[in-house]
This record gives sequence, C-alpha cells and structure tokens, in this order.
Amino acid sequence: MPNLGERTFNCEKELTLSVIGGKWKMLILWHLGKEGTKRFGELKALIPGITQRMLVNQLRELEEHHILHRKVYPVVPPKVEYSLTEHGKSLMPILDAMYKWGKDYIENVLEKP
Repeated sequence: MPNLGERTFNCEKELTLSVIGGKWKMLILWHLGKEGTKRFGELKALIPGITQRMLVNQLRELEEHHILHRKVYPVVPPKVEYSLTEHGKSLMPILDAMYKWGKDYIENVLEKP
C-alpha cells in the first residue's frame, strides 16, 4: 500500500486525491501550469475567495509533496516565487482533462433545456 508520511492509502487514486485534492490546490496548479512562475500576491489575486492563511497552507502542502518549488530571493523586502516541479508539470494533462470534462458538462448537462 502506498504511504505519505504517517498516512497509508488503500490505493494510488486515494493518494493522488490526498496530494492534489481540495478546493484550492487544483486552481493553484492550474495557474502555475498555464501561466508559469508566480509570486504569492499574484496567486492570491488570481484565486478570488482564498484567504491568505489558506493559500499559505496549500502552497506549503504542495511544496512538501514536491509538486511545486518555492524559490526565496535574498532581498529586502522578501521575494518568493512559486513554480511547478517536474512532478507538478506531469499533472497538467489531468487538469486539462478535468477542464474539458467540466466545460462539456456545463454545455451538455447544466445548460441543456
């Protein structure tokens, strides 16, 4: 069985959902994957409704799971940039498929008379 830290999962799908699941992580990944490296304030502006605390927590979790890279520049005021790692980039086809599925669902199910 796969494990992540102290947690053990029944299958790989459960592990994947643990790493990228939740309300905000996929949006963070989407913006970094489609638009490239971003600073904290840029990400916050791109994701309406996310609190500063939640964004910090989600970024930390993604960094701990080696999905994104956090680069800190030795300047004042502090400058920090976030970008996808190779593992993070490998999620983009999955996110693209989810986007296409959602678009199709809106057009063919939700907007259907």
